[in-house]
Amino acid sequence: MPFNFWIVPIAALLLLVVVTIIFLASRYKRCPSDKILVVYGKVGSGQSARCIHGGGSVIWPLIQDYAYVSLTPMTIGIPLQGALSMQNIRINVPCTFTIGISTIPDTMTAAAERLLHLNQSEIEEMAKEILFGQLRLTVASLTIEQINQDRESFLESIRTNVSIELNKIGLYLINVNITDITDESGYIDSIGKKAAAEAINQAKIDVAEQEKLGSIGESHATREQEIKVAQNVAEAEKGKKQAEADQRIYVQGQEAKAVEGENTADADIADANATLAVKEAAALQRGEVAKREAEVEIQKAQYKAESERLNAEEIARQEVDKRKVEIAAEAEAEKLRREAKGEADAILLKYQAEAEGVRQVLQSKAAGYLALVEGCNGDAKSAATLLMTEKIEQIVDVQVEAIRNIKIDKVTVWDSGAEGSNGKTNTADFLSGLIKSLPPLHEVAGMAGIELPKYLGEIAEKKVEEAQPEPEPPSDTPSEPAEEKTS
Repeated sequence: MPFNFWIVPIAALLLLVVVTIIFLASRYKRCPSDKILVVYGKVGSGQSARCIHGGGSVIWPLIQDYAYVSLTPMTIGIPLQGALSMQNIRINVPCTFTIGISTIPDTMTAAAERLLHLNQSEIEEMAKEILFGQLRLTVASLTIEQINQDRESFLESIRTNVSIELNKIGLYLINVNITDITDESGYIDSIGKKAAAEAINQAKIDVAEQEKLGSIGESHATREQEIKVAQNVAEAEKGKKQAEADQRIYVQGQEAKAVEGENTADADIADANATLAVKEAAALQRGEVAKREAEVEIQKAQYKAESERLNAEEIARQEVDKRKVEIAAEAEAEKLRREAKGEADAILLKYQAEAEGVRQVLQSKAAGYLALVEGCNGDAKSAATLLMTEKIEQIVDVQVEAIRNIKIDKVTVWDSGAEGSNGKTNTADFLSGLIKSLPPLHEVAGMAGIELPKYLGEIAEKKVEEAQPEPEPPSDTPSEPAEEKTS
């Protein structure tokens, strides 16, 4: 059987095709629906990576490689505490964010460039920093009323600010939930209490308004009913009177009686109209009374609400004033205690210094007196005499000063010339006593209990002898007493 040379090339070609198919099949990578296939390496001019979501791609060896990025959502809790609002009031806004890697082409490329080889914990840590910053920025741009009352607008602001920053790293915001909003100063609780009080007051006002409308409607219905009844009664009465008048006119046939019957009917109609007017006035009066009573109830409710608000404000103000007074009183008491302690310390130091000075003086005097006694060979009496001698001059000066200002303008002595038992006249005794009234030096020392030495002199006693007057011849008339003036 002849050999066919075309079998070998055909077999080789088939083998090459099969090997190529197997190789391409092994290098073709499919992308699951919950992941992104990132092809990097030589992927095209100006591109750092090619991202595929769904489908697949052939990965060329040596020049290309691939990796998968998970699209599984991540839940991150942000316990934001003490964030400043636009009113500079710190509030707590704990939130829970659900984020994931975006499938938008540009955002997928950013995720491939920044998050490709990071694990989930590292991605969550990076996203947490962005969420903290943008959440604080959002809170700072809104007031507490906007944050607390308009939650949709607040969430929309968070989505707008957070999404822009997350997209820069390839993430996008799926959902955000706010757990609760609180503040340290109690401002949000005060807003809630205020809203509740306003709702209660509005409900009371609505109830009073509905009661007022019901009373007014009831009064209107009653009035209309009374008017209808009065009209029916008046019409019936009128018809009756008219029939009677017609009957009388027909029976009697007299025009005068017919006219009289008509006048009577008119009078009855007038009476019926008057009765109707009275009932209408009564119905109107009842309606006005009900209206006024409803207005009074409304004003009472408003007055009560306003009184409660004013009482709350007054109580708050009084509490603040009370606290101020207490702080001022404590400060004043502390000031008085410190001043009293300072004054007591100063007085104590003063008396201690004075006592020290007195002690030093007494010690110096004691040392001086001891030296003086030793100088007198231990004779304390001689030492006292020396000390007294030094003070004699001062004592004399004091006594002289005591009698210096005594003025004696004139001394008159009536003397009969008779001598006394001592041989002196009365005038001589007076002059001697006057001279002796001036104490000598030794007498002054004697009053102090000290005996002066003899070298200072002694008191000399001189006897003044006066000549006896010659007897006068007797006469019949008694002699006149001699008058002697000494000035």
